[in-house]
Amino acid sequence: MSTPPFKRILLKLSGEAFKGSRDYGIDPEFLVFVANELKEGYERGVQIAIVIGGGNIFRGIAAAANGMDRVTADYSGMLATIMNALALQDALKKVGLDSRVQTSIEMKEIAEPFILQKAVRHLEKNRIVIFAGGTGNPYFTTDTTAALRAAEIGADAIFKATQVDGVYDCDPMTNPDAKKYDELPYMEVLQKDLKVMDSTAISLSKDNDLPIVVFKLTDKGNIGKILGGESIGTVIGGECYAKS
Repeated sequence: MSTPPFKRILLKLSGEAFKGSRDYGIDPEFLVFVANELKEGYERGVQIAIVIGGGNIFRGIAAAANGMDRVTADYSGMLATIMNALALQDALKKVGLDSRVQTSIEMKEIAEPFILQKAVRHLEKNRIVIFAGGTGNPYFTTDTTAALRAAEIGADAIFKATQVDGVYDCDPMTNPDAKKYDELPYMEVLQKDLKVMDSTAISLSKDNDLPIVVFKLTDKGNIGKILGGESIGTVIGGECYAKS
């Protein structure tokens, strides 16, 4: 087996991914699919951390737009990410992978509090670390959380799992002529407002030389292919990716 180009990655999973084929909530079968996708990377010796969204259960921004207090809505969304983290931990256990959930909102009975040194130690012991609860502050998305945690743990790259096979100049679901990018500089993502991640997350990644690999989660084997050095999806910050 070839040596992976990454030693430590942070995978960003949207809450919507947890729905699988359902309209709402959590699809346990799909989570087992995700866990098996991660298993290949794990068996290659790659250290894996994960940040999870909560949009399959509760979207803070949407609730705020409908009249709910923004701070209350955002905290409710953070709680949804913790529910998703526990569900993913269960799926990882089913395929034989050891993991720990750390949350920025203290819930000692079900998860560890976020402690950077402890998270890094778990990774060094080949445990998958699932970061939940966002940053613990309102007004920040889980995309920003992913960029922040990736920088904190010294990840080599952020893997951004999506429903499409990369970054396009417009929505490929509605425009068959949409152009796919293989590589993009950070600034072009910001200038063209390509909606890959929010601007704070892109800026944080740029400031910390963190490449972002955008790929389609539901294509079986994609995570393993990227970890094996194949060109899959779109790479943001390609000059950094080339140095990995």
